[in-house]
Amino acid sequence: MDIHETLNAKFTEISPLLNERQLRTLAAAEARALGHGGIKAVAQACGLSRRSIERALSESAPCPEGRIRRPGGGRKTLLVTSPGLAQALDKLVDPETRGDPMSPLRWTSKSTEAIAQKLSALGHPISAKSVARLLIQSGYSLQSVRKKLEGSGHEHRDSQFHFINQSTQEFQLKKEPVISIDAKKKELIGPFYNKGREWQPKGHPEAVNTYDFIDKALGKVTPYGVYDVAANEGWVSVGIDHDTAQFATETIRRWWREMGQPRYPQAKRILITADGGGSNGVRLRLWKKSLQELASELGLEIHVRHFPPGTSKWNKIEHRLFSQITQNWRGRPLMSRQIVVELIGATTTKSGLKVKAVLDENKYPTKLQVKDEELAALNLKRESFHGEWNYSIHP
Repeated sequence: MDIHETLNAKFTEISPLLNERQLRTLAAAEARALGHGGIKAVAQACGLSRRSIERALSESAPCPEGRIRRPGGGRKTLLVTSPGLAQALDKLVDPETRGDPMSPLRWTSKSTEAIAQKLSALGHPISAKSVARLLIQSGYSLQSVRKKLEGSGHEHRDSQFHFINQSTQEFQLKKEPVISIDAKKKELIGPFYNKGREWQPKGHPEAVNTYDFIDKALGKVTPYGVYDVAANEGWVSVGIDHDTAQFATETIRRWWREMGQPRYPQAKRILITADGGGSNGVRLRLWKKSLQELASELGLEIHVRHFPPGTSKWNKIEHRLFSQITQNWRGRPLMSRQIVVELIGATTTKSGLKVKAVLDENKYPTKLQVKDEELAALNLKRESFHGEWNYSIHP
């Protein structure tokens, strides 16, 4: 075995056990022992450059304790070799400047590749990997947006929440129903894309339409729900016509006859929690008139508590019923009205949620007017605290 083979075998075996400083010291010692031509031979065997071995041979003083290189040794960082790089990077990605029309990335995806190209064009040559490293060092990370902003909060928002909670506790102590109501978003019927994934035979995804153009023959459906807070039960009417106040009260009527009355046979009152818009809106006259008809028909007092503006997601039906329905039909095209009804009715949770669903094929005309005298004739009583949000309608 000649000297070159010996050196290769030695460094192949020992190099993985050494840090940079130790490898450099060993290489210098081997080169010094070999004499003329030693630097070239050792460089080929250990992978260090000849210049590194030459510097190691000239080092007279040992490195300080805990260091591999002498202070100032090694390759200079980009922040040193490219003055102004940190400021240029921060200007490109700072959230405070991303809306600035002068920002070069205002209309560009902020990938590390795009940022590297812009920085290079600004006189700071850099790779995408180095951009990622500098971003992490500067406290940036990959993040998605998060839904947290609810608009400007009403000054009595928290007080209304307390009032709703107090009313709920009062009704539940007396074994009277508390229901949360709302309409789910309209759903297209037919072979249309639905978010989410479900298990399918590998390589055989179900094909759906590329574009969501409504099928006039199948149309849309509007699920309107009633969620019984104490019983953890839901009722959903799947409407095929307009989402109106009459549709909303018809859903409550069906819930009461099928689920509410059997569970609360002694009840004299119902408490409804709802958001402030849509078919059960705060200012909607037809909503109150329809509730009056329902209260007189059922012989029940109907008490209503609306959530303050911008807080509809706090309504319990949103996260206890509708979110579970969405999970149950994720990744499935809603091919028919009956499939929608069956999927809603099959929704369950580990906490024991039970849901009943029916198709409502009634017609609900829009633009119905309620005259001033009709509104004045309602047996409506407003609470002293925000009577527009909190009121009751009596038979």
